[in-house]
Amino acid sequence: MTNFTKMKSLNLALLGLASVPTIAQNSETKRDKPNILFIAVDDLKPILGCYGDKLVKTPNIDRLAKHGTVFIQNYCQQAVSGPTRASLMTGMRPDYTKVWDLKTKMRDVNPDILSLPQYLIQQGYSTQGIGKIYDPRCVDNELDAPSWSIPYYKKSDKYISKKTGNPEGQYQLPETKALFVKYTKEGEAKGLKGKELTDYVAKFIKPSVECVDVPDNAYNDGANALYAKDILAQLPRNGKPFFFAVGFSKPHLPFVAPKKYWDLYKRDEMPVAPFQQKAKNGPEIAYHTAAELFAYSDIPPIASFSDQNVGLDLPLDKQKELIHGYYAATSYMDAQVGILLNTLDSLGLSKNTIIILWGDHGWHLGDHNLWCKHTNFEQATHAPLLISAPWIKPSKTKSPSEFVDIFPTICDLAGVGIPFHLDGKSQVAAMKNPETKVKDFSVSQYPRSFNKLDTERLGWSDGQFMGYSIRTEKYRYTLWLKDSYRSYKPFSKDLVVASELFDYEKDPNETINVVGENNYAAVSKDMNEKMLHFLSSQLKNK
Repeated sequence: MTNFTKMKSLNLALLGLASVPTIAQNSETKRDKPNILFIAVDDLKPILGCYGDKLVKTPNIDRLAKHGTVFIQNYCQQAVSGPTRASLMTGMRPDYTKVWDLKTKMRDVNPDILSLPQYLIQQGYSTQGIGKIYDPRCVDNELDAPSWSIPYYKKSDKYISKKTGNPEGQYQLPETKALFVKYTKEGEAKGLKGKELTDYVAKFIKPSVECVDVPDNAYNDGANALYAKDILAQLPRNGKPFFFAVGFSKPHLPFVAPKKYWDLYKRDEMPVAPFQQKAKNGPEIAYHTAAELFAYSDIPPIASFSDQNVGLDLPLDKQKELIHGYYAATSYMDAQVGILLNTLDSLGLSKNTIIILWGDHGWHLGDHNLWCKHTNFEQATHAPLLISAPWIKPSKTKSPSEFVDIFPTICDLAGVGIPFHLDGKSQVAAMKNPETKVKDFSVSQYPRSFNKLDTERLGWSDGQFMGYSIRTEKYRYTLWLKDSYRSYKPFSKDLVVASELFDYEKDPNETINVVGENNYAAVSKDMNEKMLHFLSSQLKNK
């Protein structure tokens, strides 16, 4: 542990014992502390009406947008659930949280780290949550106990449809449920438990999509929305302002949703990605083989690994089915958001409640022949963020924003001090004046690991890499660094194994990596200087 890390840990440890050292409070401090409804959505990319998508049906999120600020240029910290959620909830980048995967528990490596709801408890808030807020694999069994003044709400069978009963492995189709039970019993008879049992069942029955004529609460998101409605009705009674976090799992795979949401779309109108190849001059390290999708039982029989070493080759009809499923699951989730908004209105709470809605990262839908997330490309890192504060006029802003900005922005809006140590910046200035730019760029990162054979084949001595990517309004610049580099280590140009530059005005589909082209020499130099300045600032702060 570096001296700075020790100092930072000590400072954070003191937060639980005394008032937090903060930046000056904003002009809203005379206002009664507002309530905060904090809505998280898993794998939601910005294909929403309020982001300009003309096909998707998201009337409730679009309704929220009409009362708030839509952050058009918002990006995640790392395009996978555990790390980006840890960063969002603490206002700290992955190289500080040290959560870069789906198995590291945040407080095991950072026991004194301060979360947003934990801080709000100190400011007089009651905090509670339901659904997926943190990735459960990256926190304790209480879903990060220090964050919640009331124990975290777990799914209740009370709210599941009596007609269907609980889903089996997220599925409600009767024949799928029967096979799920069959193979679960078969695996248990073999002595399998936990992940081994889950993997065994998935070999036989784990479809990527499901369309069944069932009520919304046949699935967990619909049941949790009804539970959240009842919780909301109780919150004002304790006399404290509340921070209520509600997490929805759709449109995460599998794409399951009641039939009525599938019926909103026509399969033949599904927008297949126009560019399904590796970018010209694109480094191999930037891509993956879509292993998450390949784990679904209906994919291996019809898919093959591309000879481009990029993603999965899927038949056109399956591509359209998956995209249809993603849109249907998005509309299903949107309906659950509507339940929360309607409840706030019916309780008379809307005028004093800040509402934040975010999707934890984007999602590849066949672009670059990729599916899922796990890259530094636009479709994986671009993530929706909407914030509604009743006293701020609605707008859309292109101010670059990122998830580490949510913690300080909420503090600013709530009229409480902003903890001094946060990596993000308040975006309230951009909410009040959408032409304001709070920062020049956003930063994402993604690790890559290669086995010994691939490491030797590619000529590297260490199979552990990190790609850092900065996104301005027009460009994305990425450096891939070897030898297990992290931004708290000294940078050397000898660590660079690959670089990328994309011009989104001329090439929105990322078809050409122009980093080495003569007519982009000045842009490459400027973006490289921005990157080196960022890395240097991180070294100074660690």
